[in-house]
Amino acid sequence: MPQNVQQDDAEKIVEVAEREALRLGKGLSIAVVDSGGFIVTIRRFDGARPMTPLIALSKAYTSAVMQRPSGMLTGWSKSDPVFFGKVGEMGQFPIVATGGGVTLKREGEFVGGVGVSGGTPQEDEALAQSILTELGYETDFDEWAGAKGAGDPKQH
Repeated sequence: MPQNVQQDDAEKIVEVAEREALRLGKGLSIAVVDSGGFIVTIRRFDGARPMTPLIALSKAYTSAVMQRPSGMLTGWSKSDPVFFGKVGEMGQFPIVATGGGVTLKREGEFVGGVGVSGGTPQEDEALAQSILTELGYETDFDEWAGAKGAGDPKQH
């Protein structure tokens, strides 16, 4: 039975991220949180800008506590920006609607989140998705309520 992402899981995630950051030649940061959004690890790779660890953490937190990849929230943020903005301030860390944050899910259970920051939005998202694929995490998530007609709900 799945449980929250553990330190050894986080180290595997960081290894994949570091390899991909080196391949891209980018200074990136990565954050891994458990299903409650609590920090398991944050890593700032060589060359990463100073704010990237905090941005990665917000993406990871969002993906864990909202139980959707952070990019899936784009439609909601556009369709109800005032409410989304208020919700975004409620948690331990900001809730963000941008690519590069993925939800860790195994056997249908939410076990954590990962956030990547430092590349282009497309690079952050591709790297985050490659972690899920390589390490065997699930990638199917229900569409967010209210997302239809307010942007691409499948964008993540």
